[in-house]
Amino acid sequence: MNARPKLAHIVFMTANLPTMRDWYRQVLGAQVVYEDGVLCFLTFDEEHHRLALVSPPGAPLQPRTALTTCMHHSAYTFPTLDDLLGHYAELKAVGIEPLTPIQHGITTSLYYRDPDGNLAELQIDNFAHAQAATDYMMGAEFAADPVGPAFDPQRMAAALRAGTPVATLLTRAWAQSGPALPNPMERLTSPMPT
Repeated sequence: MNARPKLAHIVFMTANLPTMRDWYRQVLGAQVVYEDGVLCFLTFDEEHHRLALVSPPGAPLQPRTALTTCMHHSAYTFPTLDDLLGHYAELKAVGIEPLTPIQHGITTSLYYRDPDGNLAELQIDNFAHAQAATDYMMGAEFAADPVGPAFDPQRMAAALRAGTPVATLLTRAWAQSGPALPNPMERLTSPMPT
């Protein structure tokens, strides 16, 4: 096959369409391009819709749990660490905080749980080129821990403002130099609050 597809959009089934719509509008800066009470299409970039929400009438949807077999998360990349941390501060100011931040090595990521319990990863790529990220994944540090440690985004933002080089902040060594934090995999599989 010579042609290569690219990811076009993600669709979520929901019984909470207005709540989900508003959450993704806030978290991704998305705009609604179509909505009719059953369907809602949203975009935040050049694609006509990146996300869709479907609320089938009359179909009682069962709530998902953190351990339901399903898509684990969707991910959205920001251009720079400053952009990611600036967006983190904006969301925190309106009461939306990450479930867990993770220094994966290939990305610096903040995982959020949407109102239905789906995970949304806001991230930056830590390498300028895909091959460099692939090379990192083939290395010893990644093999020893493919997930990576949690980090404190407030501490990271303060260090960035204080002049710590971005290249330093994007390392697992920097993430591990702070206070001990909960295991990120335990956080990602923790039950949803009721």
